[in-house]
Amino acid sequence: MSKPQGGESAGLSTSQNTGLFTALKNVSATLLATGRTRLELLGNEFEEEKLRAIRLLLLAEAMVFCLGIGVLLFVALLSLLFWDNKVAIVGGFAGLFLLLGLVFFSALKSASQRREKPFASSLSELEEDLRQLKAAARNEPRTD
Repeated sequence: MSKPQGGESAGLSTSQNTGLFTALKNVSATLLATGRTRLELLGNEFEEEKLRAIRLLLLAEAMVFCLGIGVLLFVALLSLLFWDNKVAIVGGFAGLFLLLGLVFFSALKSASQRREKPFASSLSELEEDLRQLKAAARNEPRTD
């Protein structure tokens, strides 16, 4: 004879469970891919910040070195002030190193001024993801 209707509803329930499981796998795969992309973006921004910090450190070291040499030569200039020909040479080098120190100071000052917040790209992408999730949640039919 024919199978009872309970068997048919059990078959339907199994296909719904399979469909639900597939949908959950797709959602989790999408969330994982989105998270991976955001993590890669965060890693790239971290690398940029690290390179920026190294550049600032090197500029600061060059500035301190040049200003130190300039100060030493300026002191030597003052001590040699009473010698006839050597004053112009020592004064020229002192002026050169002081000028280089000021150039490095200017470069350091402009490099240290941040144009945008750190990790701004990651934050904006995460805000966009949140906005899209909220929009999708508003468009879903409610099952009360």
